[in-house]
Amino acid sequence: MQKAAQILQAIRKLGEKRIPLTRVYRCLFSEDLYLAAYAKIYKNQGILTPGTEDDTADDMNMDRIQAIIEALRTERFQFRPSRRSQVPKKNGNGTRPLGLPNFTEKLVQEVLRMILEAYYEPRFHSSSHGFRPDRGCHTALTYVHQKFQGTTWFIEGDIKGCFDRIDHEVLMSILARDIQDGRLLSLIRKGLKAGTVEDWQYKPTFSGTPQGGIVSPLLANIYLHELDTYVAEALVPRYTRGKRRSLNPAYKRYEYPIAQAREQGDIATAQRLDQERRQYPSQNMFDPNYRRLAYVRYADDFLLGFIGTKQEAESIKADIAAFLRDTLRLELSTQKTLITHAHTEHATFLGYAVSIYHSDDKISPRAKTKTKTRSINGGVRLGIPYGLIDTYASRYQRDGKVTSEPALLSFSDAHIIDIYQGRFRGIAEYYKYAVDRCHLQKLKYVMEVALVKTLAHKLRTKTSKVYATYRGQRKVDDLIRKTLQVTVPTSNGERVIYWGALPLKTVKPGSESISDTPYREKYKDIRSDLITRLKANVCELCGTQEKCRVHHVRKLVDLKKRWAGRREKPDWVKRMIAMQRKTLMVCHKCHTDIHAGRPLPSKREEVPESRVR
Repeated sequence: MQKAAQILQAIRKLGEKRIPLTRVYRCLFSEDLYLAAYAKIYKNQGILTPGTEDDTADDMNMDRIQAIIEALRTERFQFRPSRRSQVPKKNGNGTRPLGLPNFTEKLVQEVLRMILEAYYEPRFHSSSHGFRPDRGCHTALTYVHQKFQGTTWFIEGDIKGCFDRIDHEVLMSILARDIQDGRLLSLIRKGLKAGTVEDWQYKPTFSGTPQGGIVSPLLANIYLHELDTYVAEALVPRYTRGKRRSLNPAYKRYEYPIAQAREQGDIATAQRLDQERRQYPSQNMFDPNYRRLAYVRYADDFLLGFIGTKQEAESIKADIAAFLRDTLRLELSTQKTLITHAHTEHATFLGYAVSIYHSDDKISPRAKTKTKTRSINGGVRLGIPYGLIDTYASRYQRDGKVTSEPALLSFSDAHIIDIYQGRFRGIAEYYKYAVDRCHLQKLKYVMEVALVKTLAHKLRTKTSKVYATYRGQRKVDDLIRKTLQVTVPTSNGERVIYWGALPLKTVKPGSESISDTPYREKYKDIRSDLITRLKANVCELCGTQEKCRVHHVRKLVDLKKRWAGRREKPDWVKRMIAMQRKTLMVCHKCHTDIHAGRPLPSKREEVPESRVR
């Protein structure tokens, strides 16, 4: 039996060479692929959340994998419907559907995702950044910063209800071009048509990818890869011409008078003429023989930067809308698909305000020639959208005044400080590329006041005493910064939980190293301590070597709270806390006793013959 790394590496090579996949369905019979998939998903938060049936990662064992493989081998495997629920949107406007598949479906989907990703990842364009390994929002913003220089018009694109409106027949025809294996295509179609159960009612799915499904983001990327290819192979060549812009006659007219003034030693006249010339661009900004088009996409949001006229930008927008409508059967959102002037307005992409610098007064010498030029014109500016900081700050205010947060009063002081620090760090790190990142200081002040008032509310004291009690210092970037901190004891010594000490300097896009481990190195050796323990087939409580399975808990913190204050904890609780693991390898009998709350034998005791059976 081939290892998972060998299978995925072979599939990736086929993808790199654009060779169609044939007889790939038999790869689903590899036990090692399921173990590798399980090693990837067992840490997910929803791994113990049931779907339409009581099927979770708890009680995971090798027999379950063999049962799945046998069902796939005989083509009897069927995807069960997902449990669908409505969750509130982050912006507070309504809800969005979320699908909760059963664990068996999650495991099979992860195996499918690994196979499809290995094949399609080498074929995706560099302009695509959503739901891809070693890519994300910051790599997309770095791409914009590097490729969109000199843009005149931004075309903001958003596909209306993209993931819910993906046409199954179009998707299957796209997959059929590269996958010449009817059994695998049939399995993928079954997953698309599995349906959902909401409020105890079954609802079939006629379009879209399963919400909450592991393989859904990859299928969406495969679907929208057609749009990436259309832009790269049709629109970019059509709207790209000319090596460089022609010279501006109004600017060039000053060259001879300036040169004459300098030859005659009239420096004052030369400087005056140079100042007058600076009001004109050196190149013809309306050169009809020079055009450029740049494109980037993250999930269903895309941005185009165009150097040309607005009429041509309108034509590009219409061409994309027609392609989506006629080829992919999707529709552009009229409210979110906008054309904005890059020098006077800003486009919104991934929560950033994107615009183009233009300042004739900013003069800096070039790095090599030392010639002074207008240094920032045409550069991409990434900033924080107007009003966003006030929106974040309003969460901690009531009637314009900062208040405490009563929902956190039941937590410890260290936990409250850690929550606030985590919230602010998440926002500050996401906007690390923003040139006006320093404006987050306003949000930091509001959150600090809310933190102090929350601690004062909890301790029933004054805010001045909170500052006096928790005041501290921390050295960051060779500077001493003030903090609010508390020291807590841990098993490895003392740990300092602090608020503040986060420098708000702008990070240049692309200056940080991005983990881009080659695919062949990533899948060189897929190992997991859990998989090793599962293969060993030894109960970690009684030592039985038969029918062992994995016992899962959601969080060790919940386990500690559940047994806090009791004189004697069960052996399985002690072992999980000591190992600092959310999993425990147990036999079938011990697993049943754990859920039933019955006492368990020690590993040192002699195991009765009845338990071995």
